[in-house]
Amino acid sequence: MGFNCGIVGLPNVGKSTLFNALTATATAQAANYPFCTIEPNVGRVAVPDPRLDKLVAIGKSQREVPTSLEFVDIAGLVRGASKGEGLGNQFLANIREVDAIIHVLRCFEDDDITHVEGGVDPVRDAEIIETELMLADLDSLEKRLPALEKRARNRDSEAVAQIEIMQPILAALRDGRPARTAIPAGEEETVRRLQLMTSKPVLYVCNVDEDSASTGNAFSEKVKAKAEAEGAAVVIVSAAIEAEVSQLENEERREFLEGLGLSDSGLDRVIAAGYKLLGLSTYFTVGPKEARAWTITVGTKAPQAAAVIHNDFERGFIACETIAFDDYVRYNGEAGAKEAGRLRIEGRDYVVKDGDILLFRFNV
Repeated sequence: MGFNCGIVGLPNVGKSTLFNALTATATAQAANYPFCTIEPNVGRVAVPDPRLDKLVAIGKSQREVPTSLEFVDIAGLVRGASKGEGLGNQFLANIREVDAIIHVLRCFEDDDITHVEGGVDPVRDAEIIETELMLADLDSLEKRLPALEKRARNRDSEAVAQIEIMQPILAALRDGRPARTAIPAGEEETVRRLQLMTSKPVLYVCNVDEDSASTGNAFSEKVKAKAEAEGAAVVIVSAAIEAEVSQLENEERREFLEGLGLSDSGLDRVIAAGYKLLGLSTYFTVGPKEARAWTITVGTKAPQAAAVIHNDFERGFIACETIAFDDYVRYNGEAGAKEAGRLRIEGRDYVVKDGDILLFRFNV
């Protein structure tokens, strides 16, 4: 099951530096000129989850296997990208393929780093990108509409239904609002197949200077106000600091962060926020060989959760032994939870909860 977040923004805002830090690699070239990243770079990163450490200790597992999330570093967009400016068409196509958008905004002054718009203004930058994505989405829908209307006149019920879904989205885009503000209830999957960039959930990442890493600054406060009005989330990071932190061992990492007044890595917060943005949830399996985290979407039922491990588990699903994470910890593992009556047998209609420890019974 693949889930990914595309990292977007204007050139020179710190996208590739953030991506390098996230993946602890130098595969994305960070350079002080536009379009240094021509092809999208893709990296999978472990999702930090302190619960896994506890499960390994209690279950005496030989190793722990975290779940992961995919990040795609997409080259910088510029004003006019929707009309092909700055290799825009190629980059817009890359954005259509991702599940969510992480929008990196420059929130620091530095005379040595060129800003394509001539000065630092993260809200303006966000609006430039959003406008380009909305224009591209509008163009995409308007090109599809004539053929659908022709089919609808011939009483094609599928075309009629699709037009009904598209009309409120078209109205929103023409009014300067992203597609996600006008998705008809219950039609999320249909809209997803339209591959509209502004239908995707957005996380704003404020890339600040080192001195502002723990508190933010005036630039990031403006982004917070914008995000609050939209119901979007914000994470404050210093990409340059995170690039250093990603190269350190655990103890050195902790001391370095504490020295900067940070309780955790900004990267960890970006990953966790990306996970939440995608509507994801985690369940665990625990045994002597390994304790492992598995990713599902919120609301997934037990048989489909089992399929994440192996399709045979879903096909032959009988039931699952279920222990809530808190109960597993409180009663020191499976035996204690079972003795305390906290191990449950759940059937195929059970909606898996975040943190459940599961053991599937199946027969194929």
